[in-house]
Amino acid sequence: METPFVFGRMTRNIDFTDRAEETARLITNFNSRINSILISPRRWGKSSLVAKASEMAMANNPMLRVCFIDLYNVRSEEEFYQLLAQEVIRSTSTKFEEMMDSTKKFLGQLFPKLSFSPEPNNEFSLGFDWNEVKKNPNDILKLAENIALEKNMQIVICIDEFQNISEFENPLAFQKKLRSHWQQHQKTTYCLYGSKRHMLLDVFTSSSMPFYKFGDIMFLQKIKEEDWVTFLTKRFLDTKKKISDKNALLITQLAKSHSYYVQQLAQQAWLRTKTTCNEVIVLQSFENLTLQMSLLFQTLTDELSKYQINFLKALVSNETKFSSKEIMDKYRLGSSSNIQKIKKALENKEIIDCMGDQIEMLDPIYEHWLKKYYFKVN
Repeated sequence: METPFVFGRMTRNIDFTDRAEETARLITNFNSRINSILISPRRWGKSSLVAKASEMAMANNPMLRVCFIDLYNVRSEEEFYQLLAQEVIRSTSTKFEEMMDSTKKFLGQLFPKLSFSPEPNNEFSLGFDWNEVKKNPNDILKLAENIALEKNMQIVICIDEFQNISEFENPLAFQKKLRSHWQQHQKTTYCLYGSKRHMLLDVFTSSSMPFYKFGDIMFLQKIKEEDWVTFLTKRFLDTKKKISDKNALLITQLAKSHSYYVQQLAQQAWLRTKTTCNEVIVLQSFENLTLQMSLLFQTLTDELSKYQINFLKALVSNETKFSSKEIMDKYRLGSSSNIQKIKKALENKEIIDCMGDQIEMLDPIYEHWLKKYYFKVN
């Protein structure tokens, strides 16, 4: 029997959990041509949400096309331009001939190189002479808008891990270049999202940055506990198994409503359940999942400095006044200025998330492993 829980890939249809309000807001933005900025930690379901909203928006608007771009492994302007052009052509064409015609018509001056896979999935790739693109990247930056005007369609370009443009050679100049073109587009809308909240906040909320006030900023929250309970109990029932509201809530709370881990922990419990999932099964599944990841967690911890490890010990011990002399001495954190460096370093490693005075471990299973198995905090 196929597992009813999905993690590590985008969730669709019955695997998708709630997010009705956020989905409706994105659909409205897509149809109203309002740029969207979506911010949340990794594995909270951003990509699934954008995909869901895109499917629903296109189903109700035959002239809408959505282009998906992932910058996870993109580290240069050259790679960005190539990927942008390739995916825009792909998402706005239905046949090879149409892809070739659009490429020649709108990008011909850049001497593009097209290739097609003979495989049934018909993969399409596009390459350029970087020296030609550097002279004038405008054709690529205007590509979506030009195609939209030519074909009388509306295009939404969704870019995941957008914060990676900060790692380009001259990120500020590049951002200015993008903004100067994109703000003029009338039939092309942008949905920009990523997981490094502190970096994205700097890009989109700092008045000195080019993308300041570029669009509607959405801070994705965790799915509510009651929605998870409804989802989990239903998915168990769909497979002729049962779990009580109480134990579905226990799964949710152990995983701290973290979308990826709620689904993974639920799967572990489901696999151990013959007919009815009980509290013992849930707790065994939680500890088993933690131990499965212990090698990964040990490697991650070994790469931290002693100050960073000490800070995490204070955090999982529920300390909050990190800058007090008592806490700094007790956990050997150094000076107040050193604490700020520690927090920034752990944020950059995506281990913690800081919002004002609130500091949260991003990985609830890692937090449990640190507390119980590494520091052995009571």
